[in-house]
Amino acid sequence: MTMAEHSERAKPRMTGTERREQLIGVGRVVFAERGFEAASVEEIAERANVSKPLIYEHFGGKEGLYAVVLDREVRLLVERIVTTMKAAEHPRGAVQGAAEAFLSYIEEHREGFQILVRDAPIGTSSGTLPSVLGDVAASAESVLAGHFKARGYDPKLAPLYARGLVGMVALVGQWWLDVGKPKRSDVVDHVVNLSWNGLKDLDPKPKYSSRGKSADAAPTKSAGKAPKGPSTKKPTKN
Repeated sequence: MTMAEHSERAKPRMTGTERREQLIGVGRVVFAERGFEAASVEEIAERANVSKPLIYEHFGGKEGLYAVVLDREVRLLVERIVTTMKAAEHPRGAVQGAAEAFLSYIEEHREGFQILVRDAPIGTSSGTLPSVLGDVAASAESVLAGHFKARGYDPKLAPLYARGLVGMVALVGQWWLDVGKPKRSDVVDHVVNLSWNGLKDLDPKPKYSSRGKSADAAPTKSAGKAPKGPSTKKPTKN
């Protein structure tokens, strides 16, 4: 028996749970690097130093492993965002908390975020970036609805604003991950500046659509005056 073979036999065998966690970790790295379509069971098995059948035994195939990895990333991101938003006593704190939680996740879990923004299995809507952001926004909207209701705004519109906020932070996060600057705290400040300066003066019933006319058109001379209509004054009797 060679020394290498002896060393290999001396290693304690992993339990089923330990092996499963190992495969999830290796799969996470491969999916982040390759995307779902380009990743292969062969490469994952080779990196984990296991046989292909073992991956099928634990997850049923590449799709099953990907689903587990994706679900963990989404739950981690959602938990971070919702926890910070719930802890805020003021709407601005909720906005800041959401931005900070999202961007810190991107910074600390780069591989996880790469999985969220890369390709998903063809023929399924789950795992795509829009569906992931929809899940994140759906979890955040209840917190936003509470702030809306407390300040006299229609809480039914919280889903709209939650998706706008999450979409904005996610797009900024993708750009920031690529360029690597400015520092995270500065990015958070600017995101909060943009979103909060709009939210703090939110019009409960906005009417900005011009209905065919330019909203920026110069006012006419008669602007601000009610048009003349038929006189309602009764004629005097002679």
